[in-house]
Amino acid sequence: MALPRFALRACAAVIALAAAGAAHAQQNFPDRPISLIVSAAPGGTTDIAARLIAQPLGAALGQSVVVENKPGASGGIAAQAVARAKPDGYTLLLQYSGFQVITPHVTPTGGWDPIKDFAPVANVLSAPQVVVVRPDLPIKSLKELVDYAKANPNKLNYASSGNGSLQQVATELLNQMAGTQITHIPYKGTGPALNDLLGGAVDMTVTTPPPLLGQIAAGKLRALAVTGKARLDSLPNVPTAAEAGYPDLVVSSWFAMYAPKDTPPAVVNKIAGEIQKIMATEEFRKKAAEQGAEAIYMGPKELGDYTKAEYERWGKVVKAANITAN
Repeated sequence: MALPRFALRACAAVIALAAAGAAHAQQNFPDRPISLIVSAAPGGTTDIAARLIAQPLGAALGQSVVVENKPGASGGIAAQAVARAKPDGYTLLLQYSGFQVITPHVTPTGGWDPIKDFAPVANVLSAPQVVVVRPDLPIKSLKELVDYAKANPNKLNYASSGNGSLQQVATELLNQMAGTQITHIPYKGTGPALNDLLGGAVDMTVTTPPPLLGQIAAGKLRALAVTGKARLDSLPNVPTAAEAGYPDLVVSSWFAMYAPKDTPPAVVNKIAGEIQKIMATEEFRKKAAEQGAEAIYMGPKELGDYTKAEYERWGKVVKAANITAN
């Protein structure tokens, strides 16, 4: 049965009003505080990245950006909270790359999809890794590490912060590329791993610069290579992995912002645009460098493509190395 003309006109009016209301809301975004959900406890690099961007972003948008820490389940608690939030730009996620693109291959994500459930907004920080060994080993370069490991299969071991960590998959990538067999020793966190490395119980690790710089300067650890695309200002004499002969050993922790899927593109682009301006400032870049990180901006499309590429890349490494949660 066809609807009467007055009913059709009424429906059209309701739809038009709803569309107008949505457009008005987007134009006036934001008109209340924004929640930035962080997948880690206070004090870590993910939390630091969130707080570095939250204050200037709030000032630029004219509304507070409130950081809310929701650690647990390898980023899953925070990810689920944002994935299920209303897609209006008022609930955002600041996520660590390991949780977004590695953990889902190692542990079931429990109700969230790292690609399908989010609208990429912007990358905020990136931090290359440093390959270090204990100084009493007869190894002074990445080439010597590979040669020694090949000559002594399974004699060398490496510490990581746990199964499925970026430290593990980065070293397994080296194993796969170089044809070496360096044994994994997992720990419950970077702190215990470094303690045993400094104590001589393990041979090497691959991790971000901040906890290593003082130990390298004191001669307690020897840095062999940086896994970024350029040398670090804080370690100018340490070559990149590419300079050492391994151009594909490019590994960085990155810390990026996502919104729930179906968040209006106008809202996403507005947030991303303000983040881009903030990250271009000398103040932000200096603060990033103090954390051993780089202010490398990626906008919505670039971050989306990068997230997918990293997800696929690390999935292959995890599968080839048979990495599991246990």
